[in-house]
Amino acid sequence: MGISNYIKFFSSTVWCLLLSSVFNCAFSQEITPGNEEPPAEVEQQLENLTEANDDLATEDDAYLQGMQHFINEPINLNDADAGLLQQLNLLSPIQISNLLSYRKLLGNLIDLYELQAIPGWDLGLIERIRPYIIIDAKADVINSLRSRLKNGKHTLLIRSSRGLEKSKGYLIDSSIAKNFYPGSPQKILMRYKYTFKNILKYGFTAEKDAGEQFFKGSQKSGFDFYSAHFFVRNSGIIKSLAIGDFAVNLGQGLTQWHSLAFNKGSDVLNIKRQSEVLQPYNSAGEIIFHRGAGITLKKNNWETTGFVSFRRLDAGFNTDTLNSEDYVSSLQSSGLHRTANEVADKNSQGQFSFGGNVNYSTNKIHIGFNAVNYHFQYPVIKVDYLYNRYAISGKELGNYSIDYSYTYQNWHFFGEVATDNNLDKAFINGLLISTNAHVDMSFLYRKISRGYQSLYTNAFTENTFPTNESGFYSGITINPVDYLRIDAYADFYHFPWLKYRTDAPTSGNDYMIQVTYQPNKQVSIYTRYRTENKPINSNPGNLALNPVIGKSKQGLRTQFNYKLDQALTFRSRVELNWYDKRGDNPQNGFLIFADLLYKPLLKSFSGNARLLYFETDGYNSRMYAYENDVLFGYSIPVFFDKGYRYYININCEVSRKLSVWARFAQTLYPEKDLIGSGLDEIKGNKKSEIKLQAIYSF
Repeated sequence: MGISNYIKFFSSTVWCLLLSSVFNCAFSQEITPGNEEPPAEVEQQLENLTEANDDLATEDDAYLQGMQHFINEPINLNDADAGLLQQLNLLSPIQISNLLSYRKLLGNLIDLYELQAIPGWDLGLIERIRPYIIIDAKADVINSLRSRLKNGKHTLLIRSSRGLEKSKGYLIDSSIAKNFYPGSPQKILMRYKYTFKNILKYGFTAEKDAGEQFFKGSQKSGFDFYSAHFFVRNSGIIKSLAIGDFAVNLGQGLTQWHSLAFNKGSDVLNIKRQSEVLQPYNSAGEIIFHRGAGITLKKNNWETTGFVSFRRLDAGFNTDTLNSEDYVSSLQSSGLHRTANEVADKNSQGQFSFGGNVNYSTNKIHIGFNAVNYHFQYPVIKVDYLYNRYAISGKELGNYSIDYSYTYQNWHFFGEVATDNNLDKAFINGLLISTNAHVDMSFLYRKISRGYQSLYTNAFTENTFPTNESGFYSGITINPVDYLRIDAYADFYHFPWLKYRTDAPTSGNDYMIQVTYQPNKQVSIYTRYRTENKPINSNPGNLALNPVIGKSKQGLRTQFNYKLDQALTFRSRVELNWYDKRGDNPQNGFLIFADLLYKPLLKSFSGNARLLYFETDGYNSRMYAYENDVLFGYSIPVFFDKGYRYYININCEVSRKLSVWARFAQTLYPEKDLIGSGLDEIKGNKKSEIKLQAIYSF
């Protein structure tokens, strides 16, 4: 029996064991479930990110892993520093500064509800962060250091998913066609981690995407993607040490930002980038990370970081036969290696990078100096379109910046000034103000030249990457009474140069207002209205030049949450949108769903289900909805045309060491005979997915 048959037999056995574990779960012993749903603000931010960038990869689950880690190992507010508190992404800089000042002035906290005495900390905030924090005596650092290698937690995660209907790519006769999917439709993820509190982490990740081969063909080494990391924190003068794969976050994202970062949303104070410089990387995303070594040293208020990395990148490889020179026309970001063309692009570009940071920080002031340099094996030469005139080109790229912040009472000012190796400039400045217990405000101005270029960055911008943009954002949160909250923002932006599908300099605007009503712990309702006007090429008459016309999009959403009892929660959403309402091709969209979430205390079984209906006039009136998934997984599908979708998730704690999840989801299109396009085209009117996951902890 060949190795592929062994793999198939092993995969089938695992699926059977997982399914039998789920169905027998009702007879298991009572234990405490270990996972929580992300806060509502986080779900909305993830939806917004996906809507802004349809190519957003949902494989980077580092944020969800971090939140789950803090559930299992809560942050002790009596000894947490600013860097650790920032990792929650739920606290503003003013709230962090006020906590540290309160602790310095009055000593250790005694009770959780003492947090209400800290300026800027109210009951709503305390309830949001409660699953991730504790109030305890300071830990014995010496004992913790001795325990790092023996008292930590080992976890092994195995996840398998696949679509039940085979798409065109799997059905093509490979003997007569070059473009097809030679691998199986299974998507497989395996991840091992060892963690000791927030001090020591190491492990590896292996992943195979659907359609990629496994132990044969172009993937004779098994999985398509392998990753390993070793990460140490707080060991004497060494604040962080990273070996293997790691993430680097600098300043406000103008020079480097690998981790997830949010932009516009209902949490108007969460506009500042906050993170430690070095972070371990153990996600399945194949693009946004470094591979090498990095170290952060800290002495008193000074901190310095250096890193070096070499990676092979996917790229569109070309040969200039006239000049006999090899070059790449683009750096690929999908991480998929299924077809012959995708396999040919794999690892075709070499990237050597190095950089670092030096900063001085106190509780009130911070100033940092950042630098990152890239050297490519082959020059990058983009296609000669007008909007590519200022795109990344050549064999070298460098970014350098100064970032800063200052807190004065209830004011927090922050920013970053950056330049690249061509001396093109970029800067961001922001201000957060807590005027009193009922009103918070935020302001941010950015100006980024059309020639400024960077890699792996994520600043607060309308564009996906910080380039070719200026804009001004302002937001406000009002809590007139304990049970009512009003969030609103306005953003005005301008693009001084051409963009893809926008053949002229343009300007746009974006407004949002959200009202949240929570009369008690059982009921929560929010209603949101958002309107945006963004210019884009519009040429229905096939004119010689593409006219650039502003296209407006409005959306109205109401979501209702009701906790029926300790175990059962009902959730529902109704959403409407209107695209180009007064234009030549207006479109409307409608979406409604109902969720039922079952999660009893001290029981081994939990689950949730959704039924959703959507109807839109086309792709421009599409909508998105965050879906519950297996632990560390999340799904945000796009909905357009007309159809239904439902899913069911089941989680079973088989024992204190073994947890299993099962998920089934299906989308039905009553008026369609074909779904998708190209190699992903499916014959029929339904698209189904099944997913199984097991986590063994020891």
